[in-house]
Amino acid sequence: MTLNGSRGILGAMALIVQKFGGTSVGTIERIQHVARWALDCQAKGDDIVLVVSAMSGETNRLVELATKINPIPYSREYDMLIASGEQVAVGLVSLAINTEAEKRGLLKPGEAPKAHPFLGYQIGILTDSVFSKARIQAIDTTRLRQQISRKVIPVIAGFQGVDPENNITTLGRGGSDTSAVAIAAALQADDCEIYTDVDGVYTTDPRLCSSARKINRISYEEMMELASLGAKVLQIRSVELAAKYRLPLHVRSSFNSMEGTRVVSLENKVGSKMEQVLVAGVAADPGQVKFTLQNLPEGAGVAAKIFSSLSASAIVVDVIVQDMSSTGRLTISFTVGKSDFLNAKRVLEKLKATDPEFDGMKIIEEENLAKVSIVGVGMQHHPGVASQMFTLLADARIMIKLITTSEIKVSCLIDGEMIRQAVECLHHGFQLDELN
Repeated sequence: MTLNGSRGILGAMALIVQKFGGTSVGTIERIQHVARWALDCQAKGDDIVLVVSAMSGETNRLVELATKINPIPYSREYDMLIASGEQVAVGLVSLAINTEAEKRGLLKPGEAPKAHPFLGYQIGILTDSVFSKARIQAIDTTRLRQQISRKVIPVIAGFQGVDPENNITTLGRGGSDTSAVAIAAALQADDCEIYTDVDGVYTTDPRLCSSARKINRISYEEMMELASLGAKVLQIRSVELAAKYRLPLHVRSSFNSMEGTRVVSLENKVGSKMEQVLVAGVAADPGQVKFTLQNLPEGAGVAAKIFSSLSASAIVVDVIVQDMSSTGRLTISFTVGKSDFLNAKRVLEKLKATDPEFDGMKIIEEENLAKVSIVGVGMQHHPGVASQMFTLLADARIMIKLITTSEIKVSCLIDGEMIRQAVECLHHGFQLDELN
């Protein structure tokens, strides 16, 4: 991604990009709270840029409408539809800021407004053309810098951009996080604050484990793994961007002013208690589907054909296991997220129907699965962490279906109904409930 512009904004204590998620703007009262918060921050001398998601539940409503027409709706029309939720939100937030500014005597008749709403295309957020999963290619910050220099608060629609053919595109669920980080990087902001309905990043999902603890500091690497493994606090691409540009991230609640979780580089994590533990957190993702492809022909290009076809449809594949039988027939198992299930099934059935090499392929689907994972940079140099995880799950009588590992994570695929029990036993077994 190329980012146009340098810091070059003088006269402010700091330039801060603040992203507010759906629950933070879910009602008129919450929107008015965001307006007061933004003006209070600006009054301290900071320059403020807001990135806003659609109101809570609005994107789900729009997706439901689309899928009633087409179960696999991803297209130009789909992106135009679901991007509309953010347009409503930025309009309301800007209106609320200007109304609050009038009440405070900050906005006199005839003066320029204190807030200016922008859609993605209006500030030059250029993406590729992969609808519903677009990636940002470049951002032109010229209009934003003009507004900031006039002490106007830009209110930007997250989650969206425009492709080279001027089609509206969306960045995938949680894409407003990526919008905020990309804009902060382009502006070379001093901080990027992600406001949500929780106090920060927790050792696991508090809804699954009552002893979950808030983490004060976590490394980019750990946060990327947790985000990729089911933690819903941040979209993984936003963390990748923050790590690339060494942009400070602060995940905090929009419902109070408490310090949240700082996502930092490893060197800035030294000295915190989190740096002393082997496992930083337990992630859980209930939305997993396993495909098993049987009776595949032996050949070096078989797996390449399968996963190239899935990749061409922007389907993210997670755990992959390959096995060769004594008869020379190949079996491949892999997992996808629930949102990609129907699309993946369509791709596989098309491959079976159109490629003679795969006409004998048997496709087996297993739904209602979950993935539980442990993550921690401390695992890199300590043997036995994986075996401890397997022992804890075995003691809880939880069967493991698939396993995948990396230097700082171990993931296990299990039955979906066992997810709460698995999270609790791992959280307690690795002593995360004792973290202060």
